[in-house]
Amino acid sequence: MGTSTRDETGPAEPADLLPDRSILTFEEYMAMQRAVGNETRFRLLYRLKRDGAMSAKELREALGLPGNTLHHHLDTLVDVGLVENRKRNERDSEGLYSYYRATALGEALLDHGIEELLRREQAFADIYE
Repeated sequence: MGTSTRDETGPAEPADLLPDRSILTFEEYMAMQRAVGNETRFRLLYRLKRDGAMSAKELREALGLPGNTLHHHLDTLVDVGLVENRKRNERDSEGLYSYYRATALGEALLDHGIEELLRREQAFADIYE
């Protein structure tokens, strides 16, 4: 039989990890996690974090997504607060008004979530090669 690693130092319920005056509810944090659990949305958020604000056209070209698919996934990321849609008062050189960018929560979720696991995987591979 294998040994299990148990961490009995934390609360019994994960929702109890949040402070009493948390900005978001446990359910809202779980919605964020579900959103980036989709590979397309993860790639969108990653690209916005890495490259900064981008228009839908730039994202569509960079990721090779059809417009309706792109907007569906962007809307989900905006709805859960990981991406924001910034509108400008004046058109840019390409006639665009609207840009998307990762929010601080979106960047933190990548920094301390999946992206961190990917970095650790590389570090372990480097150690054992």
